[in-house]
Amino acid sequence: MNEYLDHLEKTFRSNANPEKAAEMERYMKNKFPFLGIPSPERRAISRPFLGKETRPHYNQLFEHCLFLWAQPEREFQYFALDLAQKYLNKLEAECLDMMERMVVDKPWWDTVDLIASTLMGAYFKKYPKEAPGKSKEWIASGNIWLQRCALLFQLKYKNETNASLLFDNIRKLLGSQEFFINKAIGWALRQYSKFEPNEVRSFVQIEKSRLAPLSKREASKYIYIKSII
Repeated sequence: MNEYLDHLEKTFRSNANPEKAAEMERYMKNKFPFLGIPSPERRAISRPFLGKETRPHYNQLFEHCLFLWAQPEREFQYFALDLAQKYLNKLEAECLDMMERMVVDKPWWDTVDLIASTLMGAYFKKYPKEAPGKSKEWIASGNIWLQRCALLFQLKYKNETNASLLFDNIRKLLGSQEFFINKAIGWALRQYSKFEPNEVRSFVQIEKSRLAPLSKREASKYIYIKSII
């Protein structure tokens, strides 16, 4: 462990609050231990470690994030994501490997959704030709969290969404009984409907017999879709 990580770990642990940790663990269904540092406080104590002059060089990002991911308490994973977001314009192939590892290790919506929509989203904006192949790979993997990433990485693309790829990825996962997949399908459609409501309306009408009720409810939140249930 280097001086930066040692100082960070000591700072986080010195701010631990067992009472709040218990509350946070219950909220996350006891999936992970917590130090008990609420988000506003965590952001405040993280700020000195994220400054341009204090944060590690980009070529150390992979090493630092994987170290933080290996720590038991969830706040360290949150910091790893805060750190990675400082390098959105520099993400290269090795970072996609890092993101995939962070998705499959200690997965839950609180980290996976940010990795997909922010980190992977930025990466595929930079390298759009890689998105179809990776999407296909993730969907075929059978891992619900990688599949969720294939659905959500375009969440912030707005009018630049590759609708053909989005709809193709959704079709490959229709029939899933997994809540996190059906929720993501609806979320992706709902978000895209803000910019291309007619495309989403048409897609839902065509696929209404195969879309899960949850997906249809989410997709139609901002647009009227006749007789979709």
